[in-house]
Amino acid sequence: MAAVEATQDQRRALALVAQMLAVAGAYYLAGRLGLLEELTVEGAVFSPIWPPTGVAVAALLFLGLRVWPGISLGVLLVIASIAPLSPAVIGTVVGNTAAPVCAYLMLRRVGFRLAMNRLRDGLALVFLGALGAMLISSTMGAGLLVLTDKITPGSFWAVWLGWWVGDAMGVLIVTPALILLGRVRLPLRLSRWPEALALLLAVCCLVPIAAYSTLSLMFLIYPLLIWAALRFQLAGSVLCALAASVLITVVATDGTGAFQDLSHVQVMIKLQAFNGSMALTALLLSALITEQQNTRRSVQRACQELAEVLEHLTATDAASPERTPTQDEGPARPDR
Repeated sequence: MAAVEATQDQRRALALVAQMLAVAGAYYLAGRLGLLEELTVEGAVFSPIWPPTGVAVAALLFLGLRVWPGISLGVLLVIASIAPLSPAVIGTVVGNTAAPVCAYLMLRRVGFRLAMNRLRDGLALVFLGALGAMLISSTMGAGLLVLTDKITPGSFWAVWLGWWVGDAMGVLIVTPALILLGRVRLPLRLSRWPEALALLLAVCCLVPIAAYSTLSLMFLIYPLLIWAALRFQLAGSVLCALAASVLITVVATDGTGAFQDLSHVQVMIKLQAFNGSMALTALLLSALITEQQNTRRSVQRACQELAEVLEHLTATDAASPERTPTQDEGPARPDR
């Protein structure tokens, strides 16, 4: 019996190690992907969308708090791939690990559901998981740059803002996409595939026009987000926001389209304002619509069950025999 328990413990330990390594590998790959598009503000280089934060939060939501060492290992691998390691790296690793962990703990505290079928789930992910928790990584990261004389104290707030928004965008855009991917069940049932195809074609046509036009036509993306959220809820709005955000970020870092002839700070402000408002619209609108639909279905089911109960009671009353007088009671007396 003890040998069986030891074998089971070894299997659990091996499974945990495998999960940590998988999280570290996913974090590293997401980091390398995020480094493809960079912005330089006040001498500091950062990514407008930092996908590893979204990967880290999603990994904690699916696998639990036990995989946090995998996040730390992933942070270390990303840093080692772009710069020589130094004692200051420890602070960056701590900050980039603590932020997703705090996001996970706060989401668990408020009862966050992976289905994201309530408005409170969308609000929690936006304001606790993204905007709130990512203050930790941005503050520690920008503070370490100042302490190590890599940026001047006067540049702290500009670098802090870019770091914070990049981490927050990773949670707002990447985490919902990974949650959606983790909940996919095959085979897919597309009851409205013609409409989905029409939406896809509209995204492929309008998003590049809005991105590369010098007339600032990015507002054309919002009707697509509303269409996707109304008809396909979280799946449609998240995928539409992800595609638009990636393309707009590429255009912004290249300095073309609506971002032409802008300074790095202006590009950062315009890009992050667009990405942030788009992510908020996609998440909150889809969560609100899903919650309303679930409420309507619950009311319909309750009405149907009530109708069935009433029908059963009516049938029971109709089938029961009329009460006749017993022998002790005597014959029924006619009314005078």
